[in-house]
Amino acid sequence: MQFHHMALTCNDAEAVEAFYVKHFGFQRARVIDLGESKIVFLRAGEAYLELFETKEAPPVEKAGNDGPGYPGWRHIAFKVDDVDATLAAMGDEARVTLGPFSFDAFIPGWRTVWVADPEGNIVEISQGYTDAA
Repeated sequence: MQFHHMALTCNDAEAVEAFYVKHFGFQRARVIDLGESKIVFLRAGEAYLELFETKEAPPVEKAGNDGPGYPGWRHIAFKVDDVDATLAAMGDEARVTLGPFSFDAFIPGWRTVWVADPEGNIVEISQGYTDAA
């Protein structure tokens, strides 16, 4: 089995697409035209994001920090070489919601920050994570 994609429902799919393309290396892989709306698939390596358009308001306020504490997806995470360099490259688009934190007590060199994408979805940016032996 292989992870394939995560789907996001967006008020502004173009802004969300631009964010993930610019900062996380995704590229448009496919657009499915549904007439009044469309579905956009973005690809980075073997992982995809599927973007749906919506006109509905969310039923609850978007969570901050590292994501919601209620059941559901908490955040999406990307491993980078350098958290600080990634934040610097993102500039004003790095809307930090929590951190950055160093988790050296658990894994030497593990550092993480959480940011919000244009829709308020939480994205973890992490460096140095390794599996246990």
